[in-house]
Amino acid sequence: TLEIQTDYRDGEAQTDPYSPQYIVRSGSVPEILALATLTWGRGLPAGQAEMEIIDRIREKRAWEAALPPMDSPANTAKRLKMMEAMERKEWAYREEEIDKLQKVRMEVFKVLQKRREENQKKLDAVRLKNQWQNYQKAKQEKMRKIQHDCALMLRKLIAKRKNCMGKLERRDIIKEYNDFSSQAYAPLSRFGFFPDDSSDYYVVKNFYLNTFAGLCELEESLQHSVSQIKNKISKPTCTISESGYIRKSGRLEAVLAQVHQAILEKKNKLKEPKKPPPVYEKVESSVPKPPTLILEKPSIEEEEIDLAVICLQKLLRGRALQNMMFEGKEKRMDLIQELRTTHALQEEGQLLLEAEKQKTLSLQRQQDAQMHQLSALERDLATIEGRTLGNILDFLSKELVRLQEEQKIHALVMLAERQRRMREAEEAGRRQLEEDRREEEDELFKQAREGDCWDCSSLTIDTYLEDIILSSMERTAEEQAREEIQKRAIEINDIAYEMESRRTRLQSEEIVAELVYNFLIPEAEKSFMRERGKES
Repeated sequence: TLEIQTDYRDGEAQTDPYSPQYIVRSGSVPEILALATLTWGRGLPAGQAEMEIIDRIREKRAWEAALPPMDSPANTAKRLKMMEAMERKEWAYREEEIDKLQKVRMEVFKVLQKRREENQKKLDAVRLKNQWQNYQKAKQEKMRKIQHDCALMLRKLIAKRKNCMGKLERRDIIKEYNDFSSQAYAPLSRFGFFPDDSSDYYVVKNFYLNTFAGLCELEESLQHSVSQIKNKISKPTCTISESGYIRKSGRLEAVLAQVHQAILEKKNKLKEPKKPPPVYEKVESSVPKPPTLILEKPSIEEEEIDLAVICLQKLLRGRALQNMMFEGKEKRMDLIQELRTTHALQEEGQLLLEAEKQKTLSLQRQQDAQMHQLSALERDLATIEGRTLGNILDFLSKELVRLQEEQKIHALVMLAERQRRMREAEEAGRRQLEEDRREEEDELFKQAREGDCWDCSSLTIDTYLEDIILSSMERTAEEQAREEIQKRAIEINDIAYEMESRRTRLQSEEIVAELVYNFLIPEAEKSFMRERGKES
């Protein structure tokens, strides 16, 4: 291995500590290799949990070293017991680890749940606060509206209370012009005043501004210097660098120059002479204004008298109109009578026209009834004719279909009859051939039995019977052998099952080892010899 020395810490030089490569000698298993799976940030640097894992690894190594060898049944049983105990211990440790992990997860879950509840409470508080503010705004808006309506109704009630008796009041012009919110200054449109209608009255109308000729004349009247703009570019009071930046010293020089110029102007300024005191002058007095007329307020009795007079005037005017209408009616009575007679004549003519109209309508109704009867009769006749024609056509179509079906059936019957005859002829020929063959076989059997057939010189009844006996014996022997084999197989299976139930695990492993040795190893040797032969 190589080692190096640096002037920097590992945390400053690299992210993870350096782990050098290693070589394990054959036959040795260093204990440090049990920590090879741990990395920086995942188990390193080692803590309490890692130390417990290291202790458990050491205990397991010591336990593995203390296991007895499998050289005898007793050691094997002891080894199995120790392994079962270690397995139970491992399961208990695993359950304990799971319980610890569950507890840690439960604590984390509780913390997260508590944090979530706190956040939810904050959100609920914010939501409630916003809702309360909205309700407060709505409440204030509603209260403001109620107060506004209340003030409006109070003003209306006060205005009604001022003249609760319905008395007439004279117009006070001085009071109206003294109050700038009165109708004299701000008339309302509901009283018949529309200020937008006469808005053009206040528009300034000038010949020089509203017409082209006026604009031309106005332009000619102006001097030439007015339309010609002269811009004088002022020279900079301080030096400017090439980049366009004014230095601080230059700005200070410009300010000092302005101050010096102001001081000089103040010194050179002449003192203004004092004005002489004002001389007494006679002030003419203005012409006195005429005195304002003051109207006396009438008394209540006078107002009542005025109201009564106004009511009497209305009655007299109405009665005068009635009299005028009556006099006009009397003067034009002849015309009214003439109009009435004309109207009566018109009524008689209207009655005659109405009678003629009724007569015409009755004739029209009779004609319509006759036409309706004729149309109904024609409709019934057409229905009867159509029904009769339909029945006839239906009968003819059915007869045509029946004839066509009858012809088809007759043709099928003829074909079936022909096919039946052909089959009968074929069957008769086959029957004749079978009868001839049967007679021939009977003749051959008869000749074979008598022993004088030239084709069966080597075959006799004895050989035939021997063949039959031999075949039956072979079949019987085969059946008996099969039954014996089945019985033996059942007995062998029972014995094998009984031996299997009595056999121990060690014996089973020995049998498996022998089978592997007897079957696999020879096969491997054979394949090895084949490959060797091919190579040679």
